[in-house]
Amino acid sequence: MTEPAFLAAVSSSYDTVADTFAKRFPPSRLGPLGHAMLRAFAEVVLAESNGPVVDVGCGPGGLTAELAGHGLDVSGVDLSPRMVELARAAHPELTFTVGSMTALDLPTGGLGGVVAHFSTHHTPPEHLPAVFAEFRRVLAPGGHLLLGTHLGLDEHLRPTEAYGGHPVSYEAYLLPGEHIAALVEGAGLTITARLDEPNPKGGGRSFGYFFARN
Repeated sequence: MTEPAFLAAVSSSYDTVADTFAKRFPPSRLGPLGHAMLRAFAEVVLAESNGPVVDVGCGPGGLTAELAGHGLDVSGVDLSPRMVELARAAHPELTFTVGSMTALDLPTGGLGGVVAHFSTHHTPPEHLPAVFAEFRRVLAPGGHLLLGTHLGLDEHLRPTEAYGGHPVSYEAYLLPGEHIAALVEGAGLTITARLDEPNPKGGGRSFGYFFARN
């Protein structure tokens, strides 16, 4: 299968910014609502004992480690080899692999949970149905998805630099929450809870969290 072209841009861009990203965005910057979402997700998955969890787009691994601290059997996957290298160095007790959310190297129906925490917004909207279908494929019956993402009014961003002036070639797509919800449910998942969080600085992009069940 031919790899979608946007993946190379995401991988190379995050290789470039990985070290700066890891310093600027420790888990402590997530904020109380973000941490509450992770705790709630962990509690639900543990209560139902549906299997291990994968953090898709795990970056330098800080949130993967936080999920492990909540008692989950969790591993991380990221498209950027440098991000995975940093995650392994920072959290040697956990497993991190290089991989794409468009084609996870995981068996069908084996996971109790998938976390995609602000990692899907670089995916062109026409590819999101396949990504959400892939999340559903790897989830066990009754397994859970926690999707956190940037929201906007169908905005298409083409930054040339990020995280302190590093050159990047990825693009970003900020969709309305109702559009994201429809795509998740179109993949066969059922949304069980949702939180929309306005930008704390006012204006601009907002944030959304979606809980869904297979």
